[in-house]
Order: sequence, then C-alpha cells, then structure tokens
Amino acid sequence: MSAPRRLPISQVDAFADRPFTGNPAAVMPLDEWLPDAVLQAIAAENNLAETAFLIPDESGEADYELRWFTPGVEVALCGHATLASGHVLLSAAQWRNDMTFRTRKAGILRVARNGEDEGYRMALPAYPPAAKAMPDIVRAMGGDVVETLWHEGGYALIVYPDAASVRALEPDLRALKKGGDILYIATAPGAGDPSGADVVSRAFAPGAGIDEDPVTGSAHSVLTPYWTTRLGRDRFAAYQASARGGHVGCRLDGGMVELTGTCVTTLVGDFLL
Repeated sequence: MSAPRRLPISQVDAFADRPFTGNPAAVMPLDEWLPDAVLQAIAAENNLAETAFLIPDESGEADYELRWFTPGVEVALCGHATLASGHVLLSAAQWRNDMTFRTRKAGILRVARNGEDEGYRMALPAYPPAAKAMPDIVRAMGGDVVETLWHEGGYALIVYPDAASVRALEPDLRALKKGGDILYIATAPGAGDPSGADVVSRAFAPGAGIDEDPVTGSAHSVLTPYWTTRLGRDRFAAYQASARGGHVGCRLDGGMVELTGTCVTTLVGDFLL
C-alpha cells in the first residue's frame, strides 16, 4: 500500500485579532489542480465555511490562481478566505508587500500589508445593490425590516432600524435554504452597539451549507457601496455580530472596495490524501 500524499494546510482565523474570533478558513497551496470532486471532498472534510485552494498562476496576470469551496459548493467570491490566503503567503514571504490572485468569476484580487499595521488591505469588487421587494425573504428573516435590496450575484440585503434588531434575529433557515445559494445580509446602523462600529451586520447562507457565516468579506462588497452612500462618506468601521464576531474596515474605491483586517494562524500541518 502506497504512502498517502501529503498536502500542506493552514487554518486561519480571518478578521480576527485572537484565536476563536473572526472567520476560520483552511488554506491549501497546491502544485496543480486536483479534480473538482476531490477539492469539494477536502472542503467537506475540513467542514469550515470555506477552504481556499491555490496554485501558482502561469498566465502572468497574478501570483496565484485561487478557488474557494464551502462544504457543499464552489463559490464565486469569498473575502475572508482570500484574506487568509494572503496572510499565509505573506507570512512565508516576509520580503513581499502583497500577493495577487486570479479568480474564475471575481477577477484579480489583491491582499497587501497594511503599512505599519500588523493587518492587511484586501481589494474586492464592489457590488452595489438595488431596491427590490422580497416579501418571502422578509418573512423568513423576521424582525422589523426598513428596506430590502438585491445584487444579481446572489446577495439579498435586508436593512433593520438598529443593531439590537440585527443581533436579535432568529431567521427561518429552512425557508431561506429553499432560495438556493444566496447570501442573506442583515444590517443596521451601529449607534449604541457595544462593538463601537458604524455599521453592524450578520450573514446567512444555508443554501451553501453555512447557516450563519461568522465574518463575511463578500457581504462587505455589498455593504460598502450601500453604507458609503447612506452615510455620505467613503469609509466606515463595520462589525459582523455573529457568535465569534469580527471587525472589518471598509472603504469604497471606485469599482472596488478595500477591506482591512487582521488574521491569526491557528493550525499548520498536512492533509493526508
């Protein structure tokens, strides 16, 4: 019987300043792509919100190709696992200031060191949402909804009057799951919230196998253009109020959003295949 193949793996808490906070992601650098079914099986085995897989990019457009898998599906964009991937690579290459990633549906993404800070800056595409009536989603989310908006990438933005309303939500996850691979984002002004943030949110993706996501980078691709318009300024501090919780700095930069945050590595080892 041949020895198992050893694949390097790291687990990183993204948008976190200490272990057990933020959003955990697995990061697996590979020499070449494994079959999609194997990548999906590894992500299911890891049983984290996302597993990021990378191979060196031979096109010359970026440093690495990057793909993301939940335990159930491959996704078009994942912010926290991109931040975690940048953290793993930049921790191993202290002479580098940034890393770029070529993705299949979200273009070229970049993670850079955040100046003197220990954290990182990450560029993601901006996804401005548009007003849309979503009565079934409002009913499943619950609470006193102020407005509802939609982005065609599969993002439903549900706005509430205050942070306490967002924190108190107990959505009907079975009903939301029937919508398929949609990210449901609940948000409100952060005034009076213990996080001290300008904006508070929570995110749910039961159709992708994630009942509640701890801290969601891609949700802030939608939140940033909405809140910069509403607040009348180009940046704000956000807090995702999941059980783990995480702070995200948000800035609108033309057609991109710049998110800032810190990461903590919690596990380094080999996946035996």
